[in-house]
Amino acid sequence: MTAMPDSKVIDIFLMPGDYFVGDEQYRVRTLLGSCVSVTLWHPRMRIGAMSHFQLPGEGRRRAHSQPGIYGADAMQLMFAGLTSRGVPLMQCQGKIFGGGAMFPGRGKTVDIGTQNGDFARSYLQQHDITLVSESLFGVGHRQLIFSIRSGEVLSRQVAPELALVGATKKKG
Repeated sequence: MTAMPDSKVIDIFLMPGDYFVGDEQYRVRTLLGSCVSVTLWHPRMRIGAMSHFQLPGEGRRRAHSQPGIYGADAMQLMFAGLTSRGVPLMQCQGKIFGGGAMFPGRGKTVDIGTQNGDFARSYLQQHDITLVSESLFGVGHRQLIFSIRSGEVLSRQVAPELALVGATKKKG
């Protein structure tokens, strides 16, 4: 198989509540705080999916302009997109990212990032999808790049104080 030059790769950027299903011609990017992204990738078929959900559990998809705001809805949409392309879900590799604490030290309740990450782990386990990698929790946001061609996900976590320093330098 001949490698596809980067100039032929189509970049997709996911906003909160978005999801994407595509083949090896796509590279999917997003920026996460307390939100979580799940990637599903079939190594032989080189077809993958990525979500960017904000809240654990189920919502009412039709009530939102972003159908994947809730984790269960996003996962169901990704599953449907993959199965419509003939992808056997149990042969996919799963990866989970995000769930960062954006405002650490605010109360004793479990923050939304932790709830999102725990939900994603549980959902993949319930559907017998192998979790091959995760980068969850901690403090700050993450930048993600998912290459559907290789299944590789590049993740960079940035602490809130470093993000503020970078923003201050750009203004000056």
